[in-house]
Amino acid sequence: MSYPKVSALIATAGQRPQLLRKTVQSMFDQDYAGELEIIVVFDYVEIDDLSDLTAPANRTLRTIVNNQTQGLAGGRNTAVAAATGEYAGFCDDDDYWYPHRIAAQISLWQQNPEAVAISSSIMVRTDGKDVERSAPAVASFDDLLESRIVAIHPSTTLFKREDILPDGRIGLVDENLPHGYGEDYEIYLRATRFGDIHSIQQPGALILWDRPSFFAGHWQSIAEGLTYILQKYPEFERHPKGLARIAGQIAFAHAAVGNKKLAQQFATSAIRRDVKQLRAWAAYAIAAGLIKPQFLLDLVQKTGRGL
Repeated sequence: MSYPKVSALIATAGQRPQLLRKTVQSMFDQDYAGELEIIVVFDYVEIDDLSDLTAPANRTLRTIVNNQTQGLAGGRNTAVAAATGEYAGFCDDDDYWYPHRIAAQISLWQQNPEAVAISSSIMVRTDGKDVERSAPAVASFDDLLESRIVAIHPSTTLFKREDILPDGRIGLVDENLPHGYGEDYEIYLRATRFGDIHSIQQPGALILWDRPSFFAGHWQSIAEGLTYILQKYPEFERHPKGLARIAGQIAFAHAAVGNKKLAQQFATSAIRRDVKQLRAWAAYAIAAGLIKPQFLLDLVQKTGRGL
C-alpha cells in the first residue's frame, strides 16, 4: 500500500475552541502512515493559531483566514486552495475522526480507483447516546437523488483534491447556494455524475448532534437552499420519492416560519408523488397550528436522523 498525502480541511467561525482542538487532535491521532496536513480556516473572525497543540511527526497544522465568500462554502473553498495533498476531506469543527479512518479509506480507494469519492459509516451522538448510521458500500447519482443518505457525511468523505479545484471535474463547493444550506448534498450530487461514492463500513467519525446546529431554527435558509438544489438538478423528476422527500422538507420549513400557502403547495406536491411522505403531512399539521416544528425535529434527532 502506498501512502499519499492527505489534507484535512476545517472551516470554523471560531465559536467552539475546545471542540475544535479535539477535532484537530483526532487528526493528529490517525494511525495513517502517510503525511497528513490539517488546515483550519477562520471565517471572518480573529484567528486562533492553536499554538497550544503540538503536531506529531508526519502531521502539519496551519491556520488561515477565509478569503472567499463568507460562510461555510467559502471557508471550505479557501481550504481547498491552500491544500497540497493528493486527497482532501472536509470536517466540521466539532466532529472527531476515529484513528483508523484515513488508512482504511485510502486502502479502499486503491482497491477501487474508479471511485469519485470515499466515505464511511458514522456514529451520531444524540440525546446522550451513540447511534450508528451505516453507509451503503456504493452510492450512485440515482441513489442520492432517491435519498440524502445521511451517513455519507461531509466530515467523513475524501475527494481527490484535483477534482474539487475550480477547474476540476467536480469543482468547488457551490458558493451560490442560498445561505450555504445543503452544500454537502449538492457537491455529492455533482460528484456522482462522474462516478460512485464508495464507503468503508465501520464508522469513520463521531458526529455530535448534542449541540445546536448552525441551521437550528433557520427555516427560511433551509427552504431556500433546498429549493435551489431542486432547481439545479432537474433529474429529481425521474425519482418521485426523492423529489417528494425534498418537497416535504421545504414544506416543513415554510410551515415552521408561517408561510402557510407555500407550505401547503410544497406539501401537496410531495404527497402527489409519495403519499407516505411524512414531512409533508407534518407540514400540514404545523401550518394548521396543531404541533410545533421543534417538537417534531427533536423527536427525529433522537433517532440519529435529521429533518
